This record gives sequence, C-alpha cells and structure tokens, in this order.
Amino acid sequence: ISVTALFFAAYRDLIGASSLSVDLAEGATVGDLVETLRARGAPFDALPEEPAVAVNRTYAFLHEPLGRDDEVAFIPPVAGG
Repeated sequence: ISVTALFFAAYRDLIGASSLSVDLAEGATVGDLVETLRARGAPFDALPEEPAVAVNRTYAFLHEPLGRDDEVAFIPPVAGG
C-alpha cells in the first residue's frame, strides 16, 4: 500500500520536506511506518520511536492499521509557557 507521511514544523525542518510517499506491505500499521522511516537512516532516524501521529486527521496509536492512500501526520512536540 502507499501512504503519505506529512511532516510539520520541526519535523519538516529535520526531514527537509513537508510530505513523502511511502510504500508499505498490506496490513502495515502506524508503527511499521515509523520503523520503515527510521530504518532509512539520517535524518529519519532522528524521529522518535513513538511519535504523536494522526491518520487522516484523527490522532492514532502505533498499533493501528493503515490503508491505501492514508495520510499520516507526524506531530512534533510543542513547548509552551
């Protein structure tokens, strides 16, 4: 299946792109996507092992399955005061 990884703010700066198409095996989960990206090495290996993500604009857990053409947004940590 093909999914789109979306990167915002600090993650966009880290990766150097706002989106990336990623091919995964049928039945892949959000966690599989994270592992696939991190396995590419720098700069992807700087992504956290358990990042906050949203699938199709809804917060998701790493064990959730992905479907064809899903959008997975990597949500960077936010500091506030």
